[in-house]
Amino acid sequence: MSVNFEELDFRPTPMGVLSLRRRKSPSSGIDIYEIKLGDEFLMSSLFTVAEVELARLGLAALLRTNVDVVVGGLGLGYTALAALENPRVNSLIVIDALAEVIEWHEQGLLPLGEQLTKDRRCRLVHGDFFALSHSTAGFDPGMPGRRFDAVLVDIDHSPRNLLHPRHAALYEPEGLARLASHLNPGGVFALWSNDPPDSAFEHVMAGTFATSAAHVVTFDNWRGEHDASNTVYVGVKSDMAAAAPAG
Repeated sequence: MSVNFEELDFRPTPMGVLSLRRRKSPSSGIDIYEIKLGDEFLMSSLFTVAEVELARLGLAALLRTNVDVVVGGLGLGYTALAALENPRVNSLIVIDALAEVIEWHEQGLLPLGEQLTKDRRCRLVHGDFFALSHSTAGFDPGMPGRRFDAVLVDIDHSPRNLLHPRHAALYEPEGLARLASHLNPGGVFALWSNDPPDSAFEHVMAGTFATSAAHVVTFDNWRGEHDASNTVYVGVKSDMAAAAPAG
């Protein structure tokens, strides 16, 4: 196998074949880690600016200290690590549907795995983020009904370009309202999207949260040109306590 390309692991999953590979950039010589599901790229360490900005923009909207955070989607770990680098973060739960991705971090196959697994504030949880969001028990298996100060999500490609059709409910008014019920008053929901701002989803955000905004994050593409972009949506819940949705 070429030293410039190595497949580190290859696993069949209910969602398809999951693979982790490492390749060396011909221009910079740095190692690039990529995760693929079948023929589709899920994530790459070549493009992490927006994943970091997801944590930075989401936590910047919080007007408090000692915050408890949920990250939906572990991936390569850049959003989780950016959250832990914020000194106001008291605890972090990272939820991922793929046990294999969590194992790769725990085994040190991914470069951020050691930092995440050795930080006492951080807990990696194998679970279905969407099912947990819709439930009354919420995101902490050990503490049903627990509320959080921020929920940062990077799972689907966008609110319209989904990894699975059943994820669609989260991006509708009832789904976002249920997610918001797991936030403390004044808490923040932030979402990464690979697509430009979606006016229909912005409308749903505005109807759910007291304030909301869509931030366009630009970065260099693979040719080194500063013309690639992602979107980070940020919604802030009212600081008035409200009852959870019925049902």
